[in-house]
Amino acid sequence: MKIAPSLLSCDFSKMGEEIVRMDKAGADWMHLDVMDGHFVPNITFGAPVIKAVRKYTDKPFDVHLMISNPLDYADDFINAGADIITFHIECNSDIDKTIEKIKSANVKVGLVIKPNTPASAVFPYLEKLDLVLIMTVEPGFGGQSFMADMLPKVKEIKDEAKKIGKDIIIEADGGIGESTIAQAAEAGIDICVAGTAVFKAEDAEKAISMLQAY
Repeated sequence: MKIAPSLLSCDFSKMGEEIVRMDKAGADWMHLDVMDGHFVPNITFGAPVIKAVRKYTDKPFDVHLMISNPLDYADDFINAGADIITFHIECNSDIDKTIEKIKSANVKVGLVIKPNTPASAVFPYLEKLDLVLIMTVEPGFGGQSFMADMLPKVKEIKDEAKKIGKDIIIEADGGIGESTIAQAAEAGIDICVAGTAVFKAEDAEKAISMLQAY
């Protein structure tokens, strides 16, 4: 299992140092949640902050756009150094145009689905995607409880991808830690976003390696 620490759970006043700490602790990706206060009821940070902290690690920046109009801002996040950009299928932007804009910059692209959105919503786009991010909590705030009933979506998406001969990465985000990682692994998830489970751990390296072992 690959682990992407969610910077939403870090100390924002020391974000660069927190990235270095997670890098040294063995994180696979860095997960950066961008919230606009419109698509979700919270505001985090935007492209200038991501650009400022990009220099602290060579690990892939996995940028999750919880914003209403990702197409309008895609270039900003591409230029800030995102390696992977995921955006919500429930957004207002044209999905195909947003995928194409991100792919044209040689940045990996994924779609995100909220808990109430069925797995089948992403089927028409699977051919063009590198990954699908399944929300295992309602997006907007960290520290929520894991929703195990989201896990059947993993098999549905992987089965559909197999039908079209596509290898797809499945990522899960929300409430993942020591008590839920086994369920996530068993469901076939490839990469888990972990927030408080790694940032608030006494030993981040031990916490990450324990999660990666699944």
